[in-house]
Amino acid sequence: MPPPPRPFVTAGLLGSPLRNLGMGVGFVLTVMTLSTLAYVAAGWKFGDAVYMVIMTVYTVGYGEVRPIDTVLLRTITIATIVFGCTGTIFVTGALVQFITISQLTQIFGLKRMNTRIDQLKDHVVICGFGRLGTVLAHDLHQGGANFVVLEMNDAESEHARNLGYLCLQGDATDEDALRAAGIERARTLATVLPNDAANVFITLSARSLNPELEIIARGELPSTERKLLQAGANHVILPTHIGAERIAEMILYKETARFLRGSGQMKNFEAVLHTLGLEIDVVSAAPDSPIVGQTVEAVEQESQGAFFIVQLTRRDGDTVTNPAPDLRIEAGDGLVFVGRGAKTRALTGLFSATAYRTGTR
Repeated sequence: MPPPPRPFVTAGLLGSPLRNLGMGVGFVLTVMTLSTLAYVAAGWKFGDAVYMVIMTVYTVGYGEVRPIDTVLLRTITIATIVFGCTGTIFVTGALVQFITISQLTQIFGLKRMNTRIDQLKDHVVICGFGRLGTVLAHDLHQGGANFVVLEMNDAESEHARNLGYLCLQGDATDEDALRAAGIERARTLATVLPNDAANVFITLSARSLNPELEIIARGELPSTERKLLQAGANHVILPTHIGAERIAEMILYKETARFLRGSGQMKNFEAVLHTLGLEIDVVSAAPDSPIVGQTVEAVEQESQGAFFIVQLTRRDGDTVTNPAPDLRIEAGDGLVFVGRGAKTRALTGLFSATAYRTGTR
């Protein structure tokens, strides 16, 4: 089956406005070069020849710089007029065609995109297309989720569209921009701007526009977490803290971190767990934690079924997979657990006061 025709492209000479423009410019430059060389060959100075050719091609009509009184000079001048003026007219038409079609393409492209956004329901709105927003959009795209990017920067907006994402250029702190992104029909909003004040304001606006919306907000400073939760965020992500915790895992529990983070199979397994409402993570038992000295079974019973421990790594590096129920937890142990999302995160305080990865509303 032959591929479908591309928009605004037809076969033949008029196929591509950009190609027509390039051909026209090349033709005019060739005519001007040959005409200049012809005048020089007829005995003119190079400067006079160039000046005469430019006036003739662009039909300025200031008069000849030298008398055109021989058959050769008249022939050169007539050829320059015919081919030069024709080429200039062609270039002008190609330029108008290129500008017009570019504008129409942009107008119709934006119109189609807005139509697609208006048809979305239960989608995700991403506010910000910086480093975090780019990765988030890529992962959502790979997962087949419907989403709209809301970005104010020209270059970043164009980059998002070039990647094939639905993207509106606008200020996410503006309620009209949020409405244009379909916030009232959306399922989730992720505001991942590197500006805490903007994320708080976006969270407030989004919550007022859609009380049922799930809001995931980025925070740079730990003190912003409480403000975002009060503004209406369901979850708060602190990328700096997450990165620091990942580094600490690699230093303290090398084999465990390699097992959890370095395997593509584990990433797929985590995705499956997430669809079931479960999470897998590793935390450290702080020296002053109430679980130090308790058995694995006792800790799991205290969590009331919120999680269970699947691996334990001692401070000396020994790893115990599927630990026995009567195994006692020591200070500094790293524990890999599987549990039920937000409830699990709330109970990881049993392990360490610094074990929180997100704030939950």
